[in-house]
Amino acid sequence: MNEIKEKEVKENEDNLIDKNVEVSGNSETEQKEEIETESNSEAKQKLKKINFKNILKKTLEIIYESRIIVIIIGILLLLKTLYIYKLVIFPTKPITWQHAKMASAFIAILLTIPMLLKGKARVWVALVIDLLVSILLFINDLYYSYSSNLVSISQISNLQYGKEISAALLYLLHIRQVVYFIDLIILVVIFANIKNSIKKLSKLLYIPGVLYLIGMIILSGKVNKTWLTEAQEHQYNKIMQIDASSIYGYHYLDIRNNLNMKKNVKYKSKDTMLKAYNELMASYDEKYPLKYDFAGIAEGKNVVIVQLESVQNFVAHRKINGKEITPNLNKFLDENIEFTNMQNQSYSTTADSEFTVMNSLYPLENGMSYAQYPSNDYSDIYKNFKSKDYITTYIHGNVGSFWNREAVYSRLKIDNLYFDNVFDENVERINDYVSDEAVYRKIVEDMKTYDDKFFVNIIASSSHTAFDLPGIQDKWRKVNIDVGDEVRGIYYGNYLEAVNYADYAFGIFIDELKRAGLYDDTVILVYGDHAGLQMYNWEMQDFMREVNPGLNDIQTQINYTNILCGLKIPGVESMKIDKPTSKIDMKPTLMEICGIEDEFSLGRSLFSSKDFVCINNGKIITDKYFYDGDWYLISTGEQLNLDNMPKEEVDKLNYYCECLQKELDISLSVNVLNLLKK
Repeated sequence: MNEIKEKEVKENEDNLIDKNVEVSGNSETEQKEEIETESNSEAKQKLKKINFKNILKKTLEIIYESRIIVIIIGILLLLKTLYIYKLVIFPTKPITWQHAKMASAFIAILLTIPMLLKGKARVWVALVIDLLVSILLFINDLYYSYSSNLVSISQISNLQYGKEISAALLYLLHIRQVVYFIDLIILVVIFANIKNSIKKLSKLLYIPGVLYLIGMIILSGKVNKTWLTEAQEHQYNKIMQIDASSIYGYHYLDIRNNLNMKKNVKYKSKDTMLKAYNELMASYDEKYPLKYDFAGIAEGKNVVIVQLESVQNFVAHRKINGKEITPNLNKFLDENIEFTNMQNQSYSTTADSEFTVMNSLYPLENGMSYAQYPSNDYSDIYKNFKSKDYITTYIHGNVGSFWNREAVYSRLKIDNLYFDNVFDENVERINDYVSDEAVYRKIVEDMKTYDDKFFVNIIASSSHTAFDLPGIQDKWRKVNIDVGDEVRGIYYGNYLEAVNYADYAFGIFIDELKRAGLYDDTVILVYGDHAGLQMYNWEMQDFMREVNPGLNDIQTQINYTNILCGLKIPGVESMKIDKPTSKIDMKPTLMEICGIEDEFSLGRSLFSSKDFVCINNGKIITDKYFYDGDWYLISTGEQLNLDNMPKEEVDKLNYYCECLQKELDISLSVNVLNLLKK
């Protein structure tokens, strides 16, 4: 029995082993099949990846070897051009098909050379053109953000002021500007790793290349005959030049005009210029008699001009968090003559402002009058006051080489020419310039020693961009406003604090004059030199809307050139003049009230009834209208339809345009050809 049981157990175990073996065998087969399946799947995926990579590589190589890359780069350049149009140059205007068409034409002409090249040369020349155009757009973006204007080739000489330029650069850089270069980075990375392997495509060069060249010759003729010709008619208005010929047309004309500056001026001789000048002045005398006759009222009085850095008019009589931004200037304006609609003559620099006030002429933009023509002769304000035995002084806390001032002013009839080198090395400096407070205290000490009547021109500079007042001592005693957490530390908040400091220092100056017994017997003209904030600074616009909820684009443009201005004339009671005035009118006004004959000034007395002013970029401001190629109603911002206006009103607007052209033509001719040279 036991043997039988043992035999059964053994048989059962053998059966179990056989089953396990069978099961095990099945498992191994299935595993092999699964492995094979997985391997096939991975192989297929790898094959797909390889195929995709090969397809992508072949596609990129085809693009690299063909003219498609040039077309792609052309499209990218067009997109970047429209980008700067919309975000920077025309932020409040629609971008039209005409804008795109003209930009495309110039880009196509620029890309003619790479279109005619082979292989690597084609690609890398196209990329270089992309880089150069991108740099051009980027520089225009920066400059327009700074001065609401386009850069000119003539401003290459300003690179010598790299330190001053870099001070503002940080505030002008935006992450959005990477758009100008991101495509280049991507394309260079891609094409640097592509081998030049498909040679046959280069055989397609000749026929399309020749056709492209013929097309570009025809297109260039049209561009030159129509678009550039029309753009040249708007010689002084850069925005109208872009509208007529694109940003590339503007730069082409800018280079051409700068190379042929002397040939392009309207009046080639002093006689022809003076004839036009005398006709214009006679017209003004007839149409715009004096409204207030202050001729000779300040004869023999001291005269002081104070030019304030970046002080715009929108800060006057305004408070922030309960405190006046400019309390001392407000008091001065309230007690004397305030010009609420004083317009700067250009969109650019401190030196341009000085040039305008000194000569009653329009400046060549961005310091070019001083940089390119420092030895010119004008009927300048120092010469006029010196002719009446005034002691003449110019003082600025900056170095004399900046904007070539020392070269310019050392030739003039200035008895005392002061730059930063006359100050102690331990004097307070802000933005590396002698502080306004130190300049004011120094000049009053000098005035005390003058034994005759004096003419003094003070250029204050502490409220200079980037407005963070580096170097100021005991800041929160001198800056006593709280701009608030929202704007503290940003460009706009810094601006308000810098203006508040400029006001503080001006208050010190007035107090020192009174303490020295000089205030009552002195004519004082104070004004801002140019805008401090960008035209479309949003914080500023919000601040302006607190008093003008209906602020429109035309008012915003006018605000950009509207600078604070006040004039103290001994014996004249306070008044407010709201009509448009400009800095080109300051010199003839001072000549008039001091009883000095004025030989040559394009401006008129601030007290005349002249009702419009011109800006050197071809714009006109009246009490009701604004001209920028088209006429607009200031109160609403709407474009005028001249066909629906009375003929008398249209004739008046046309007269303004004629005067604008004559004034700018005369001024440019005098500047470039030195026509006032004795």
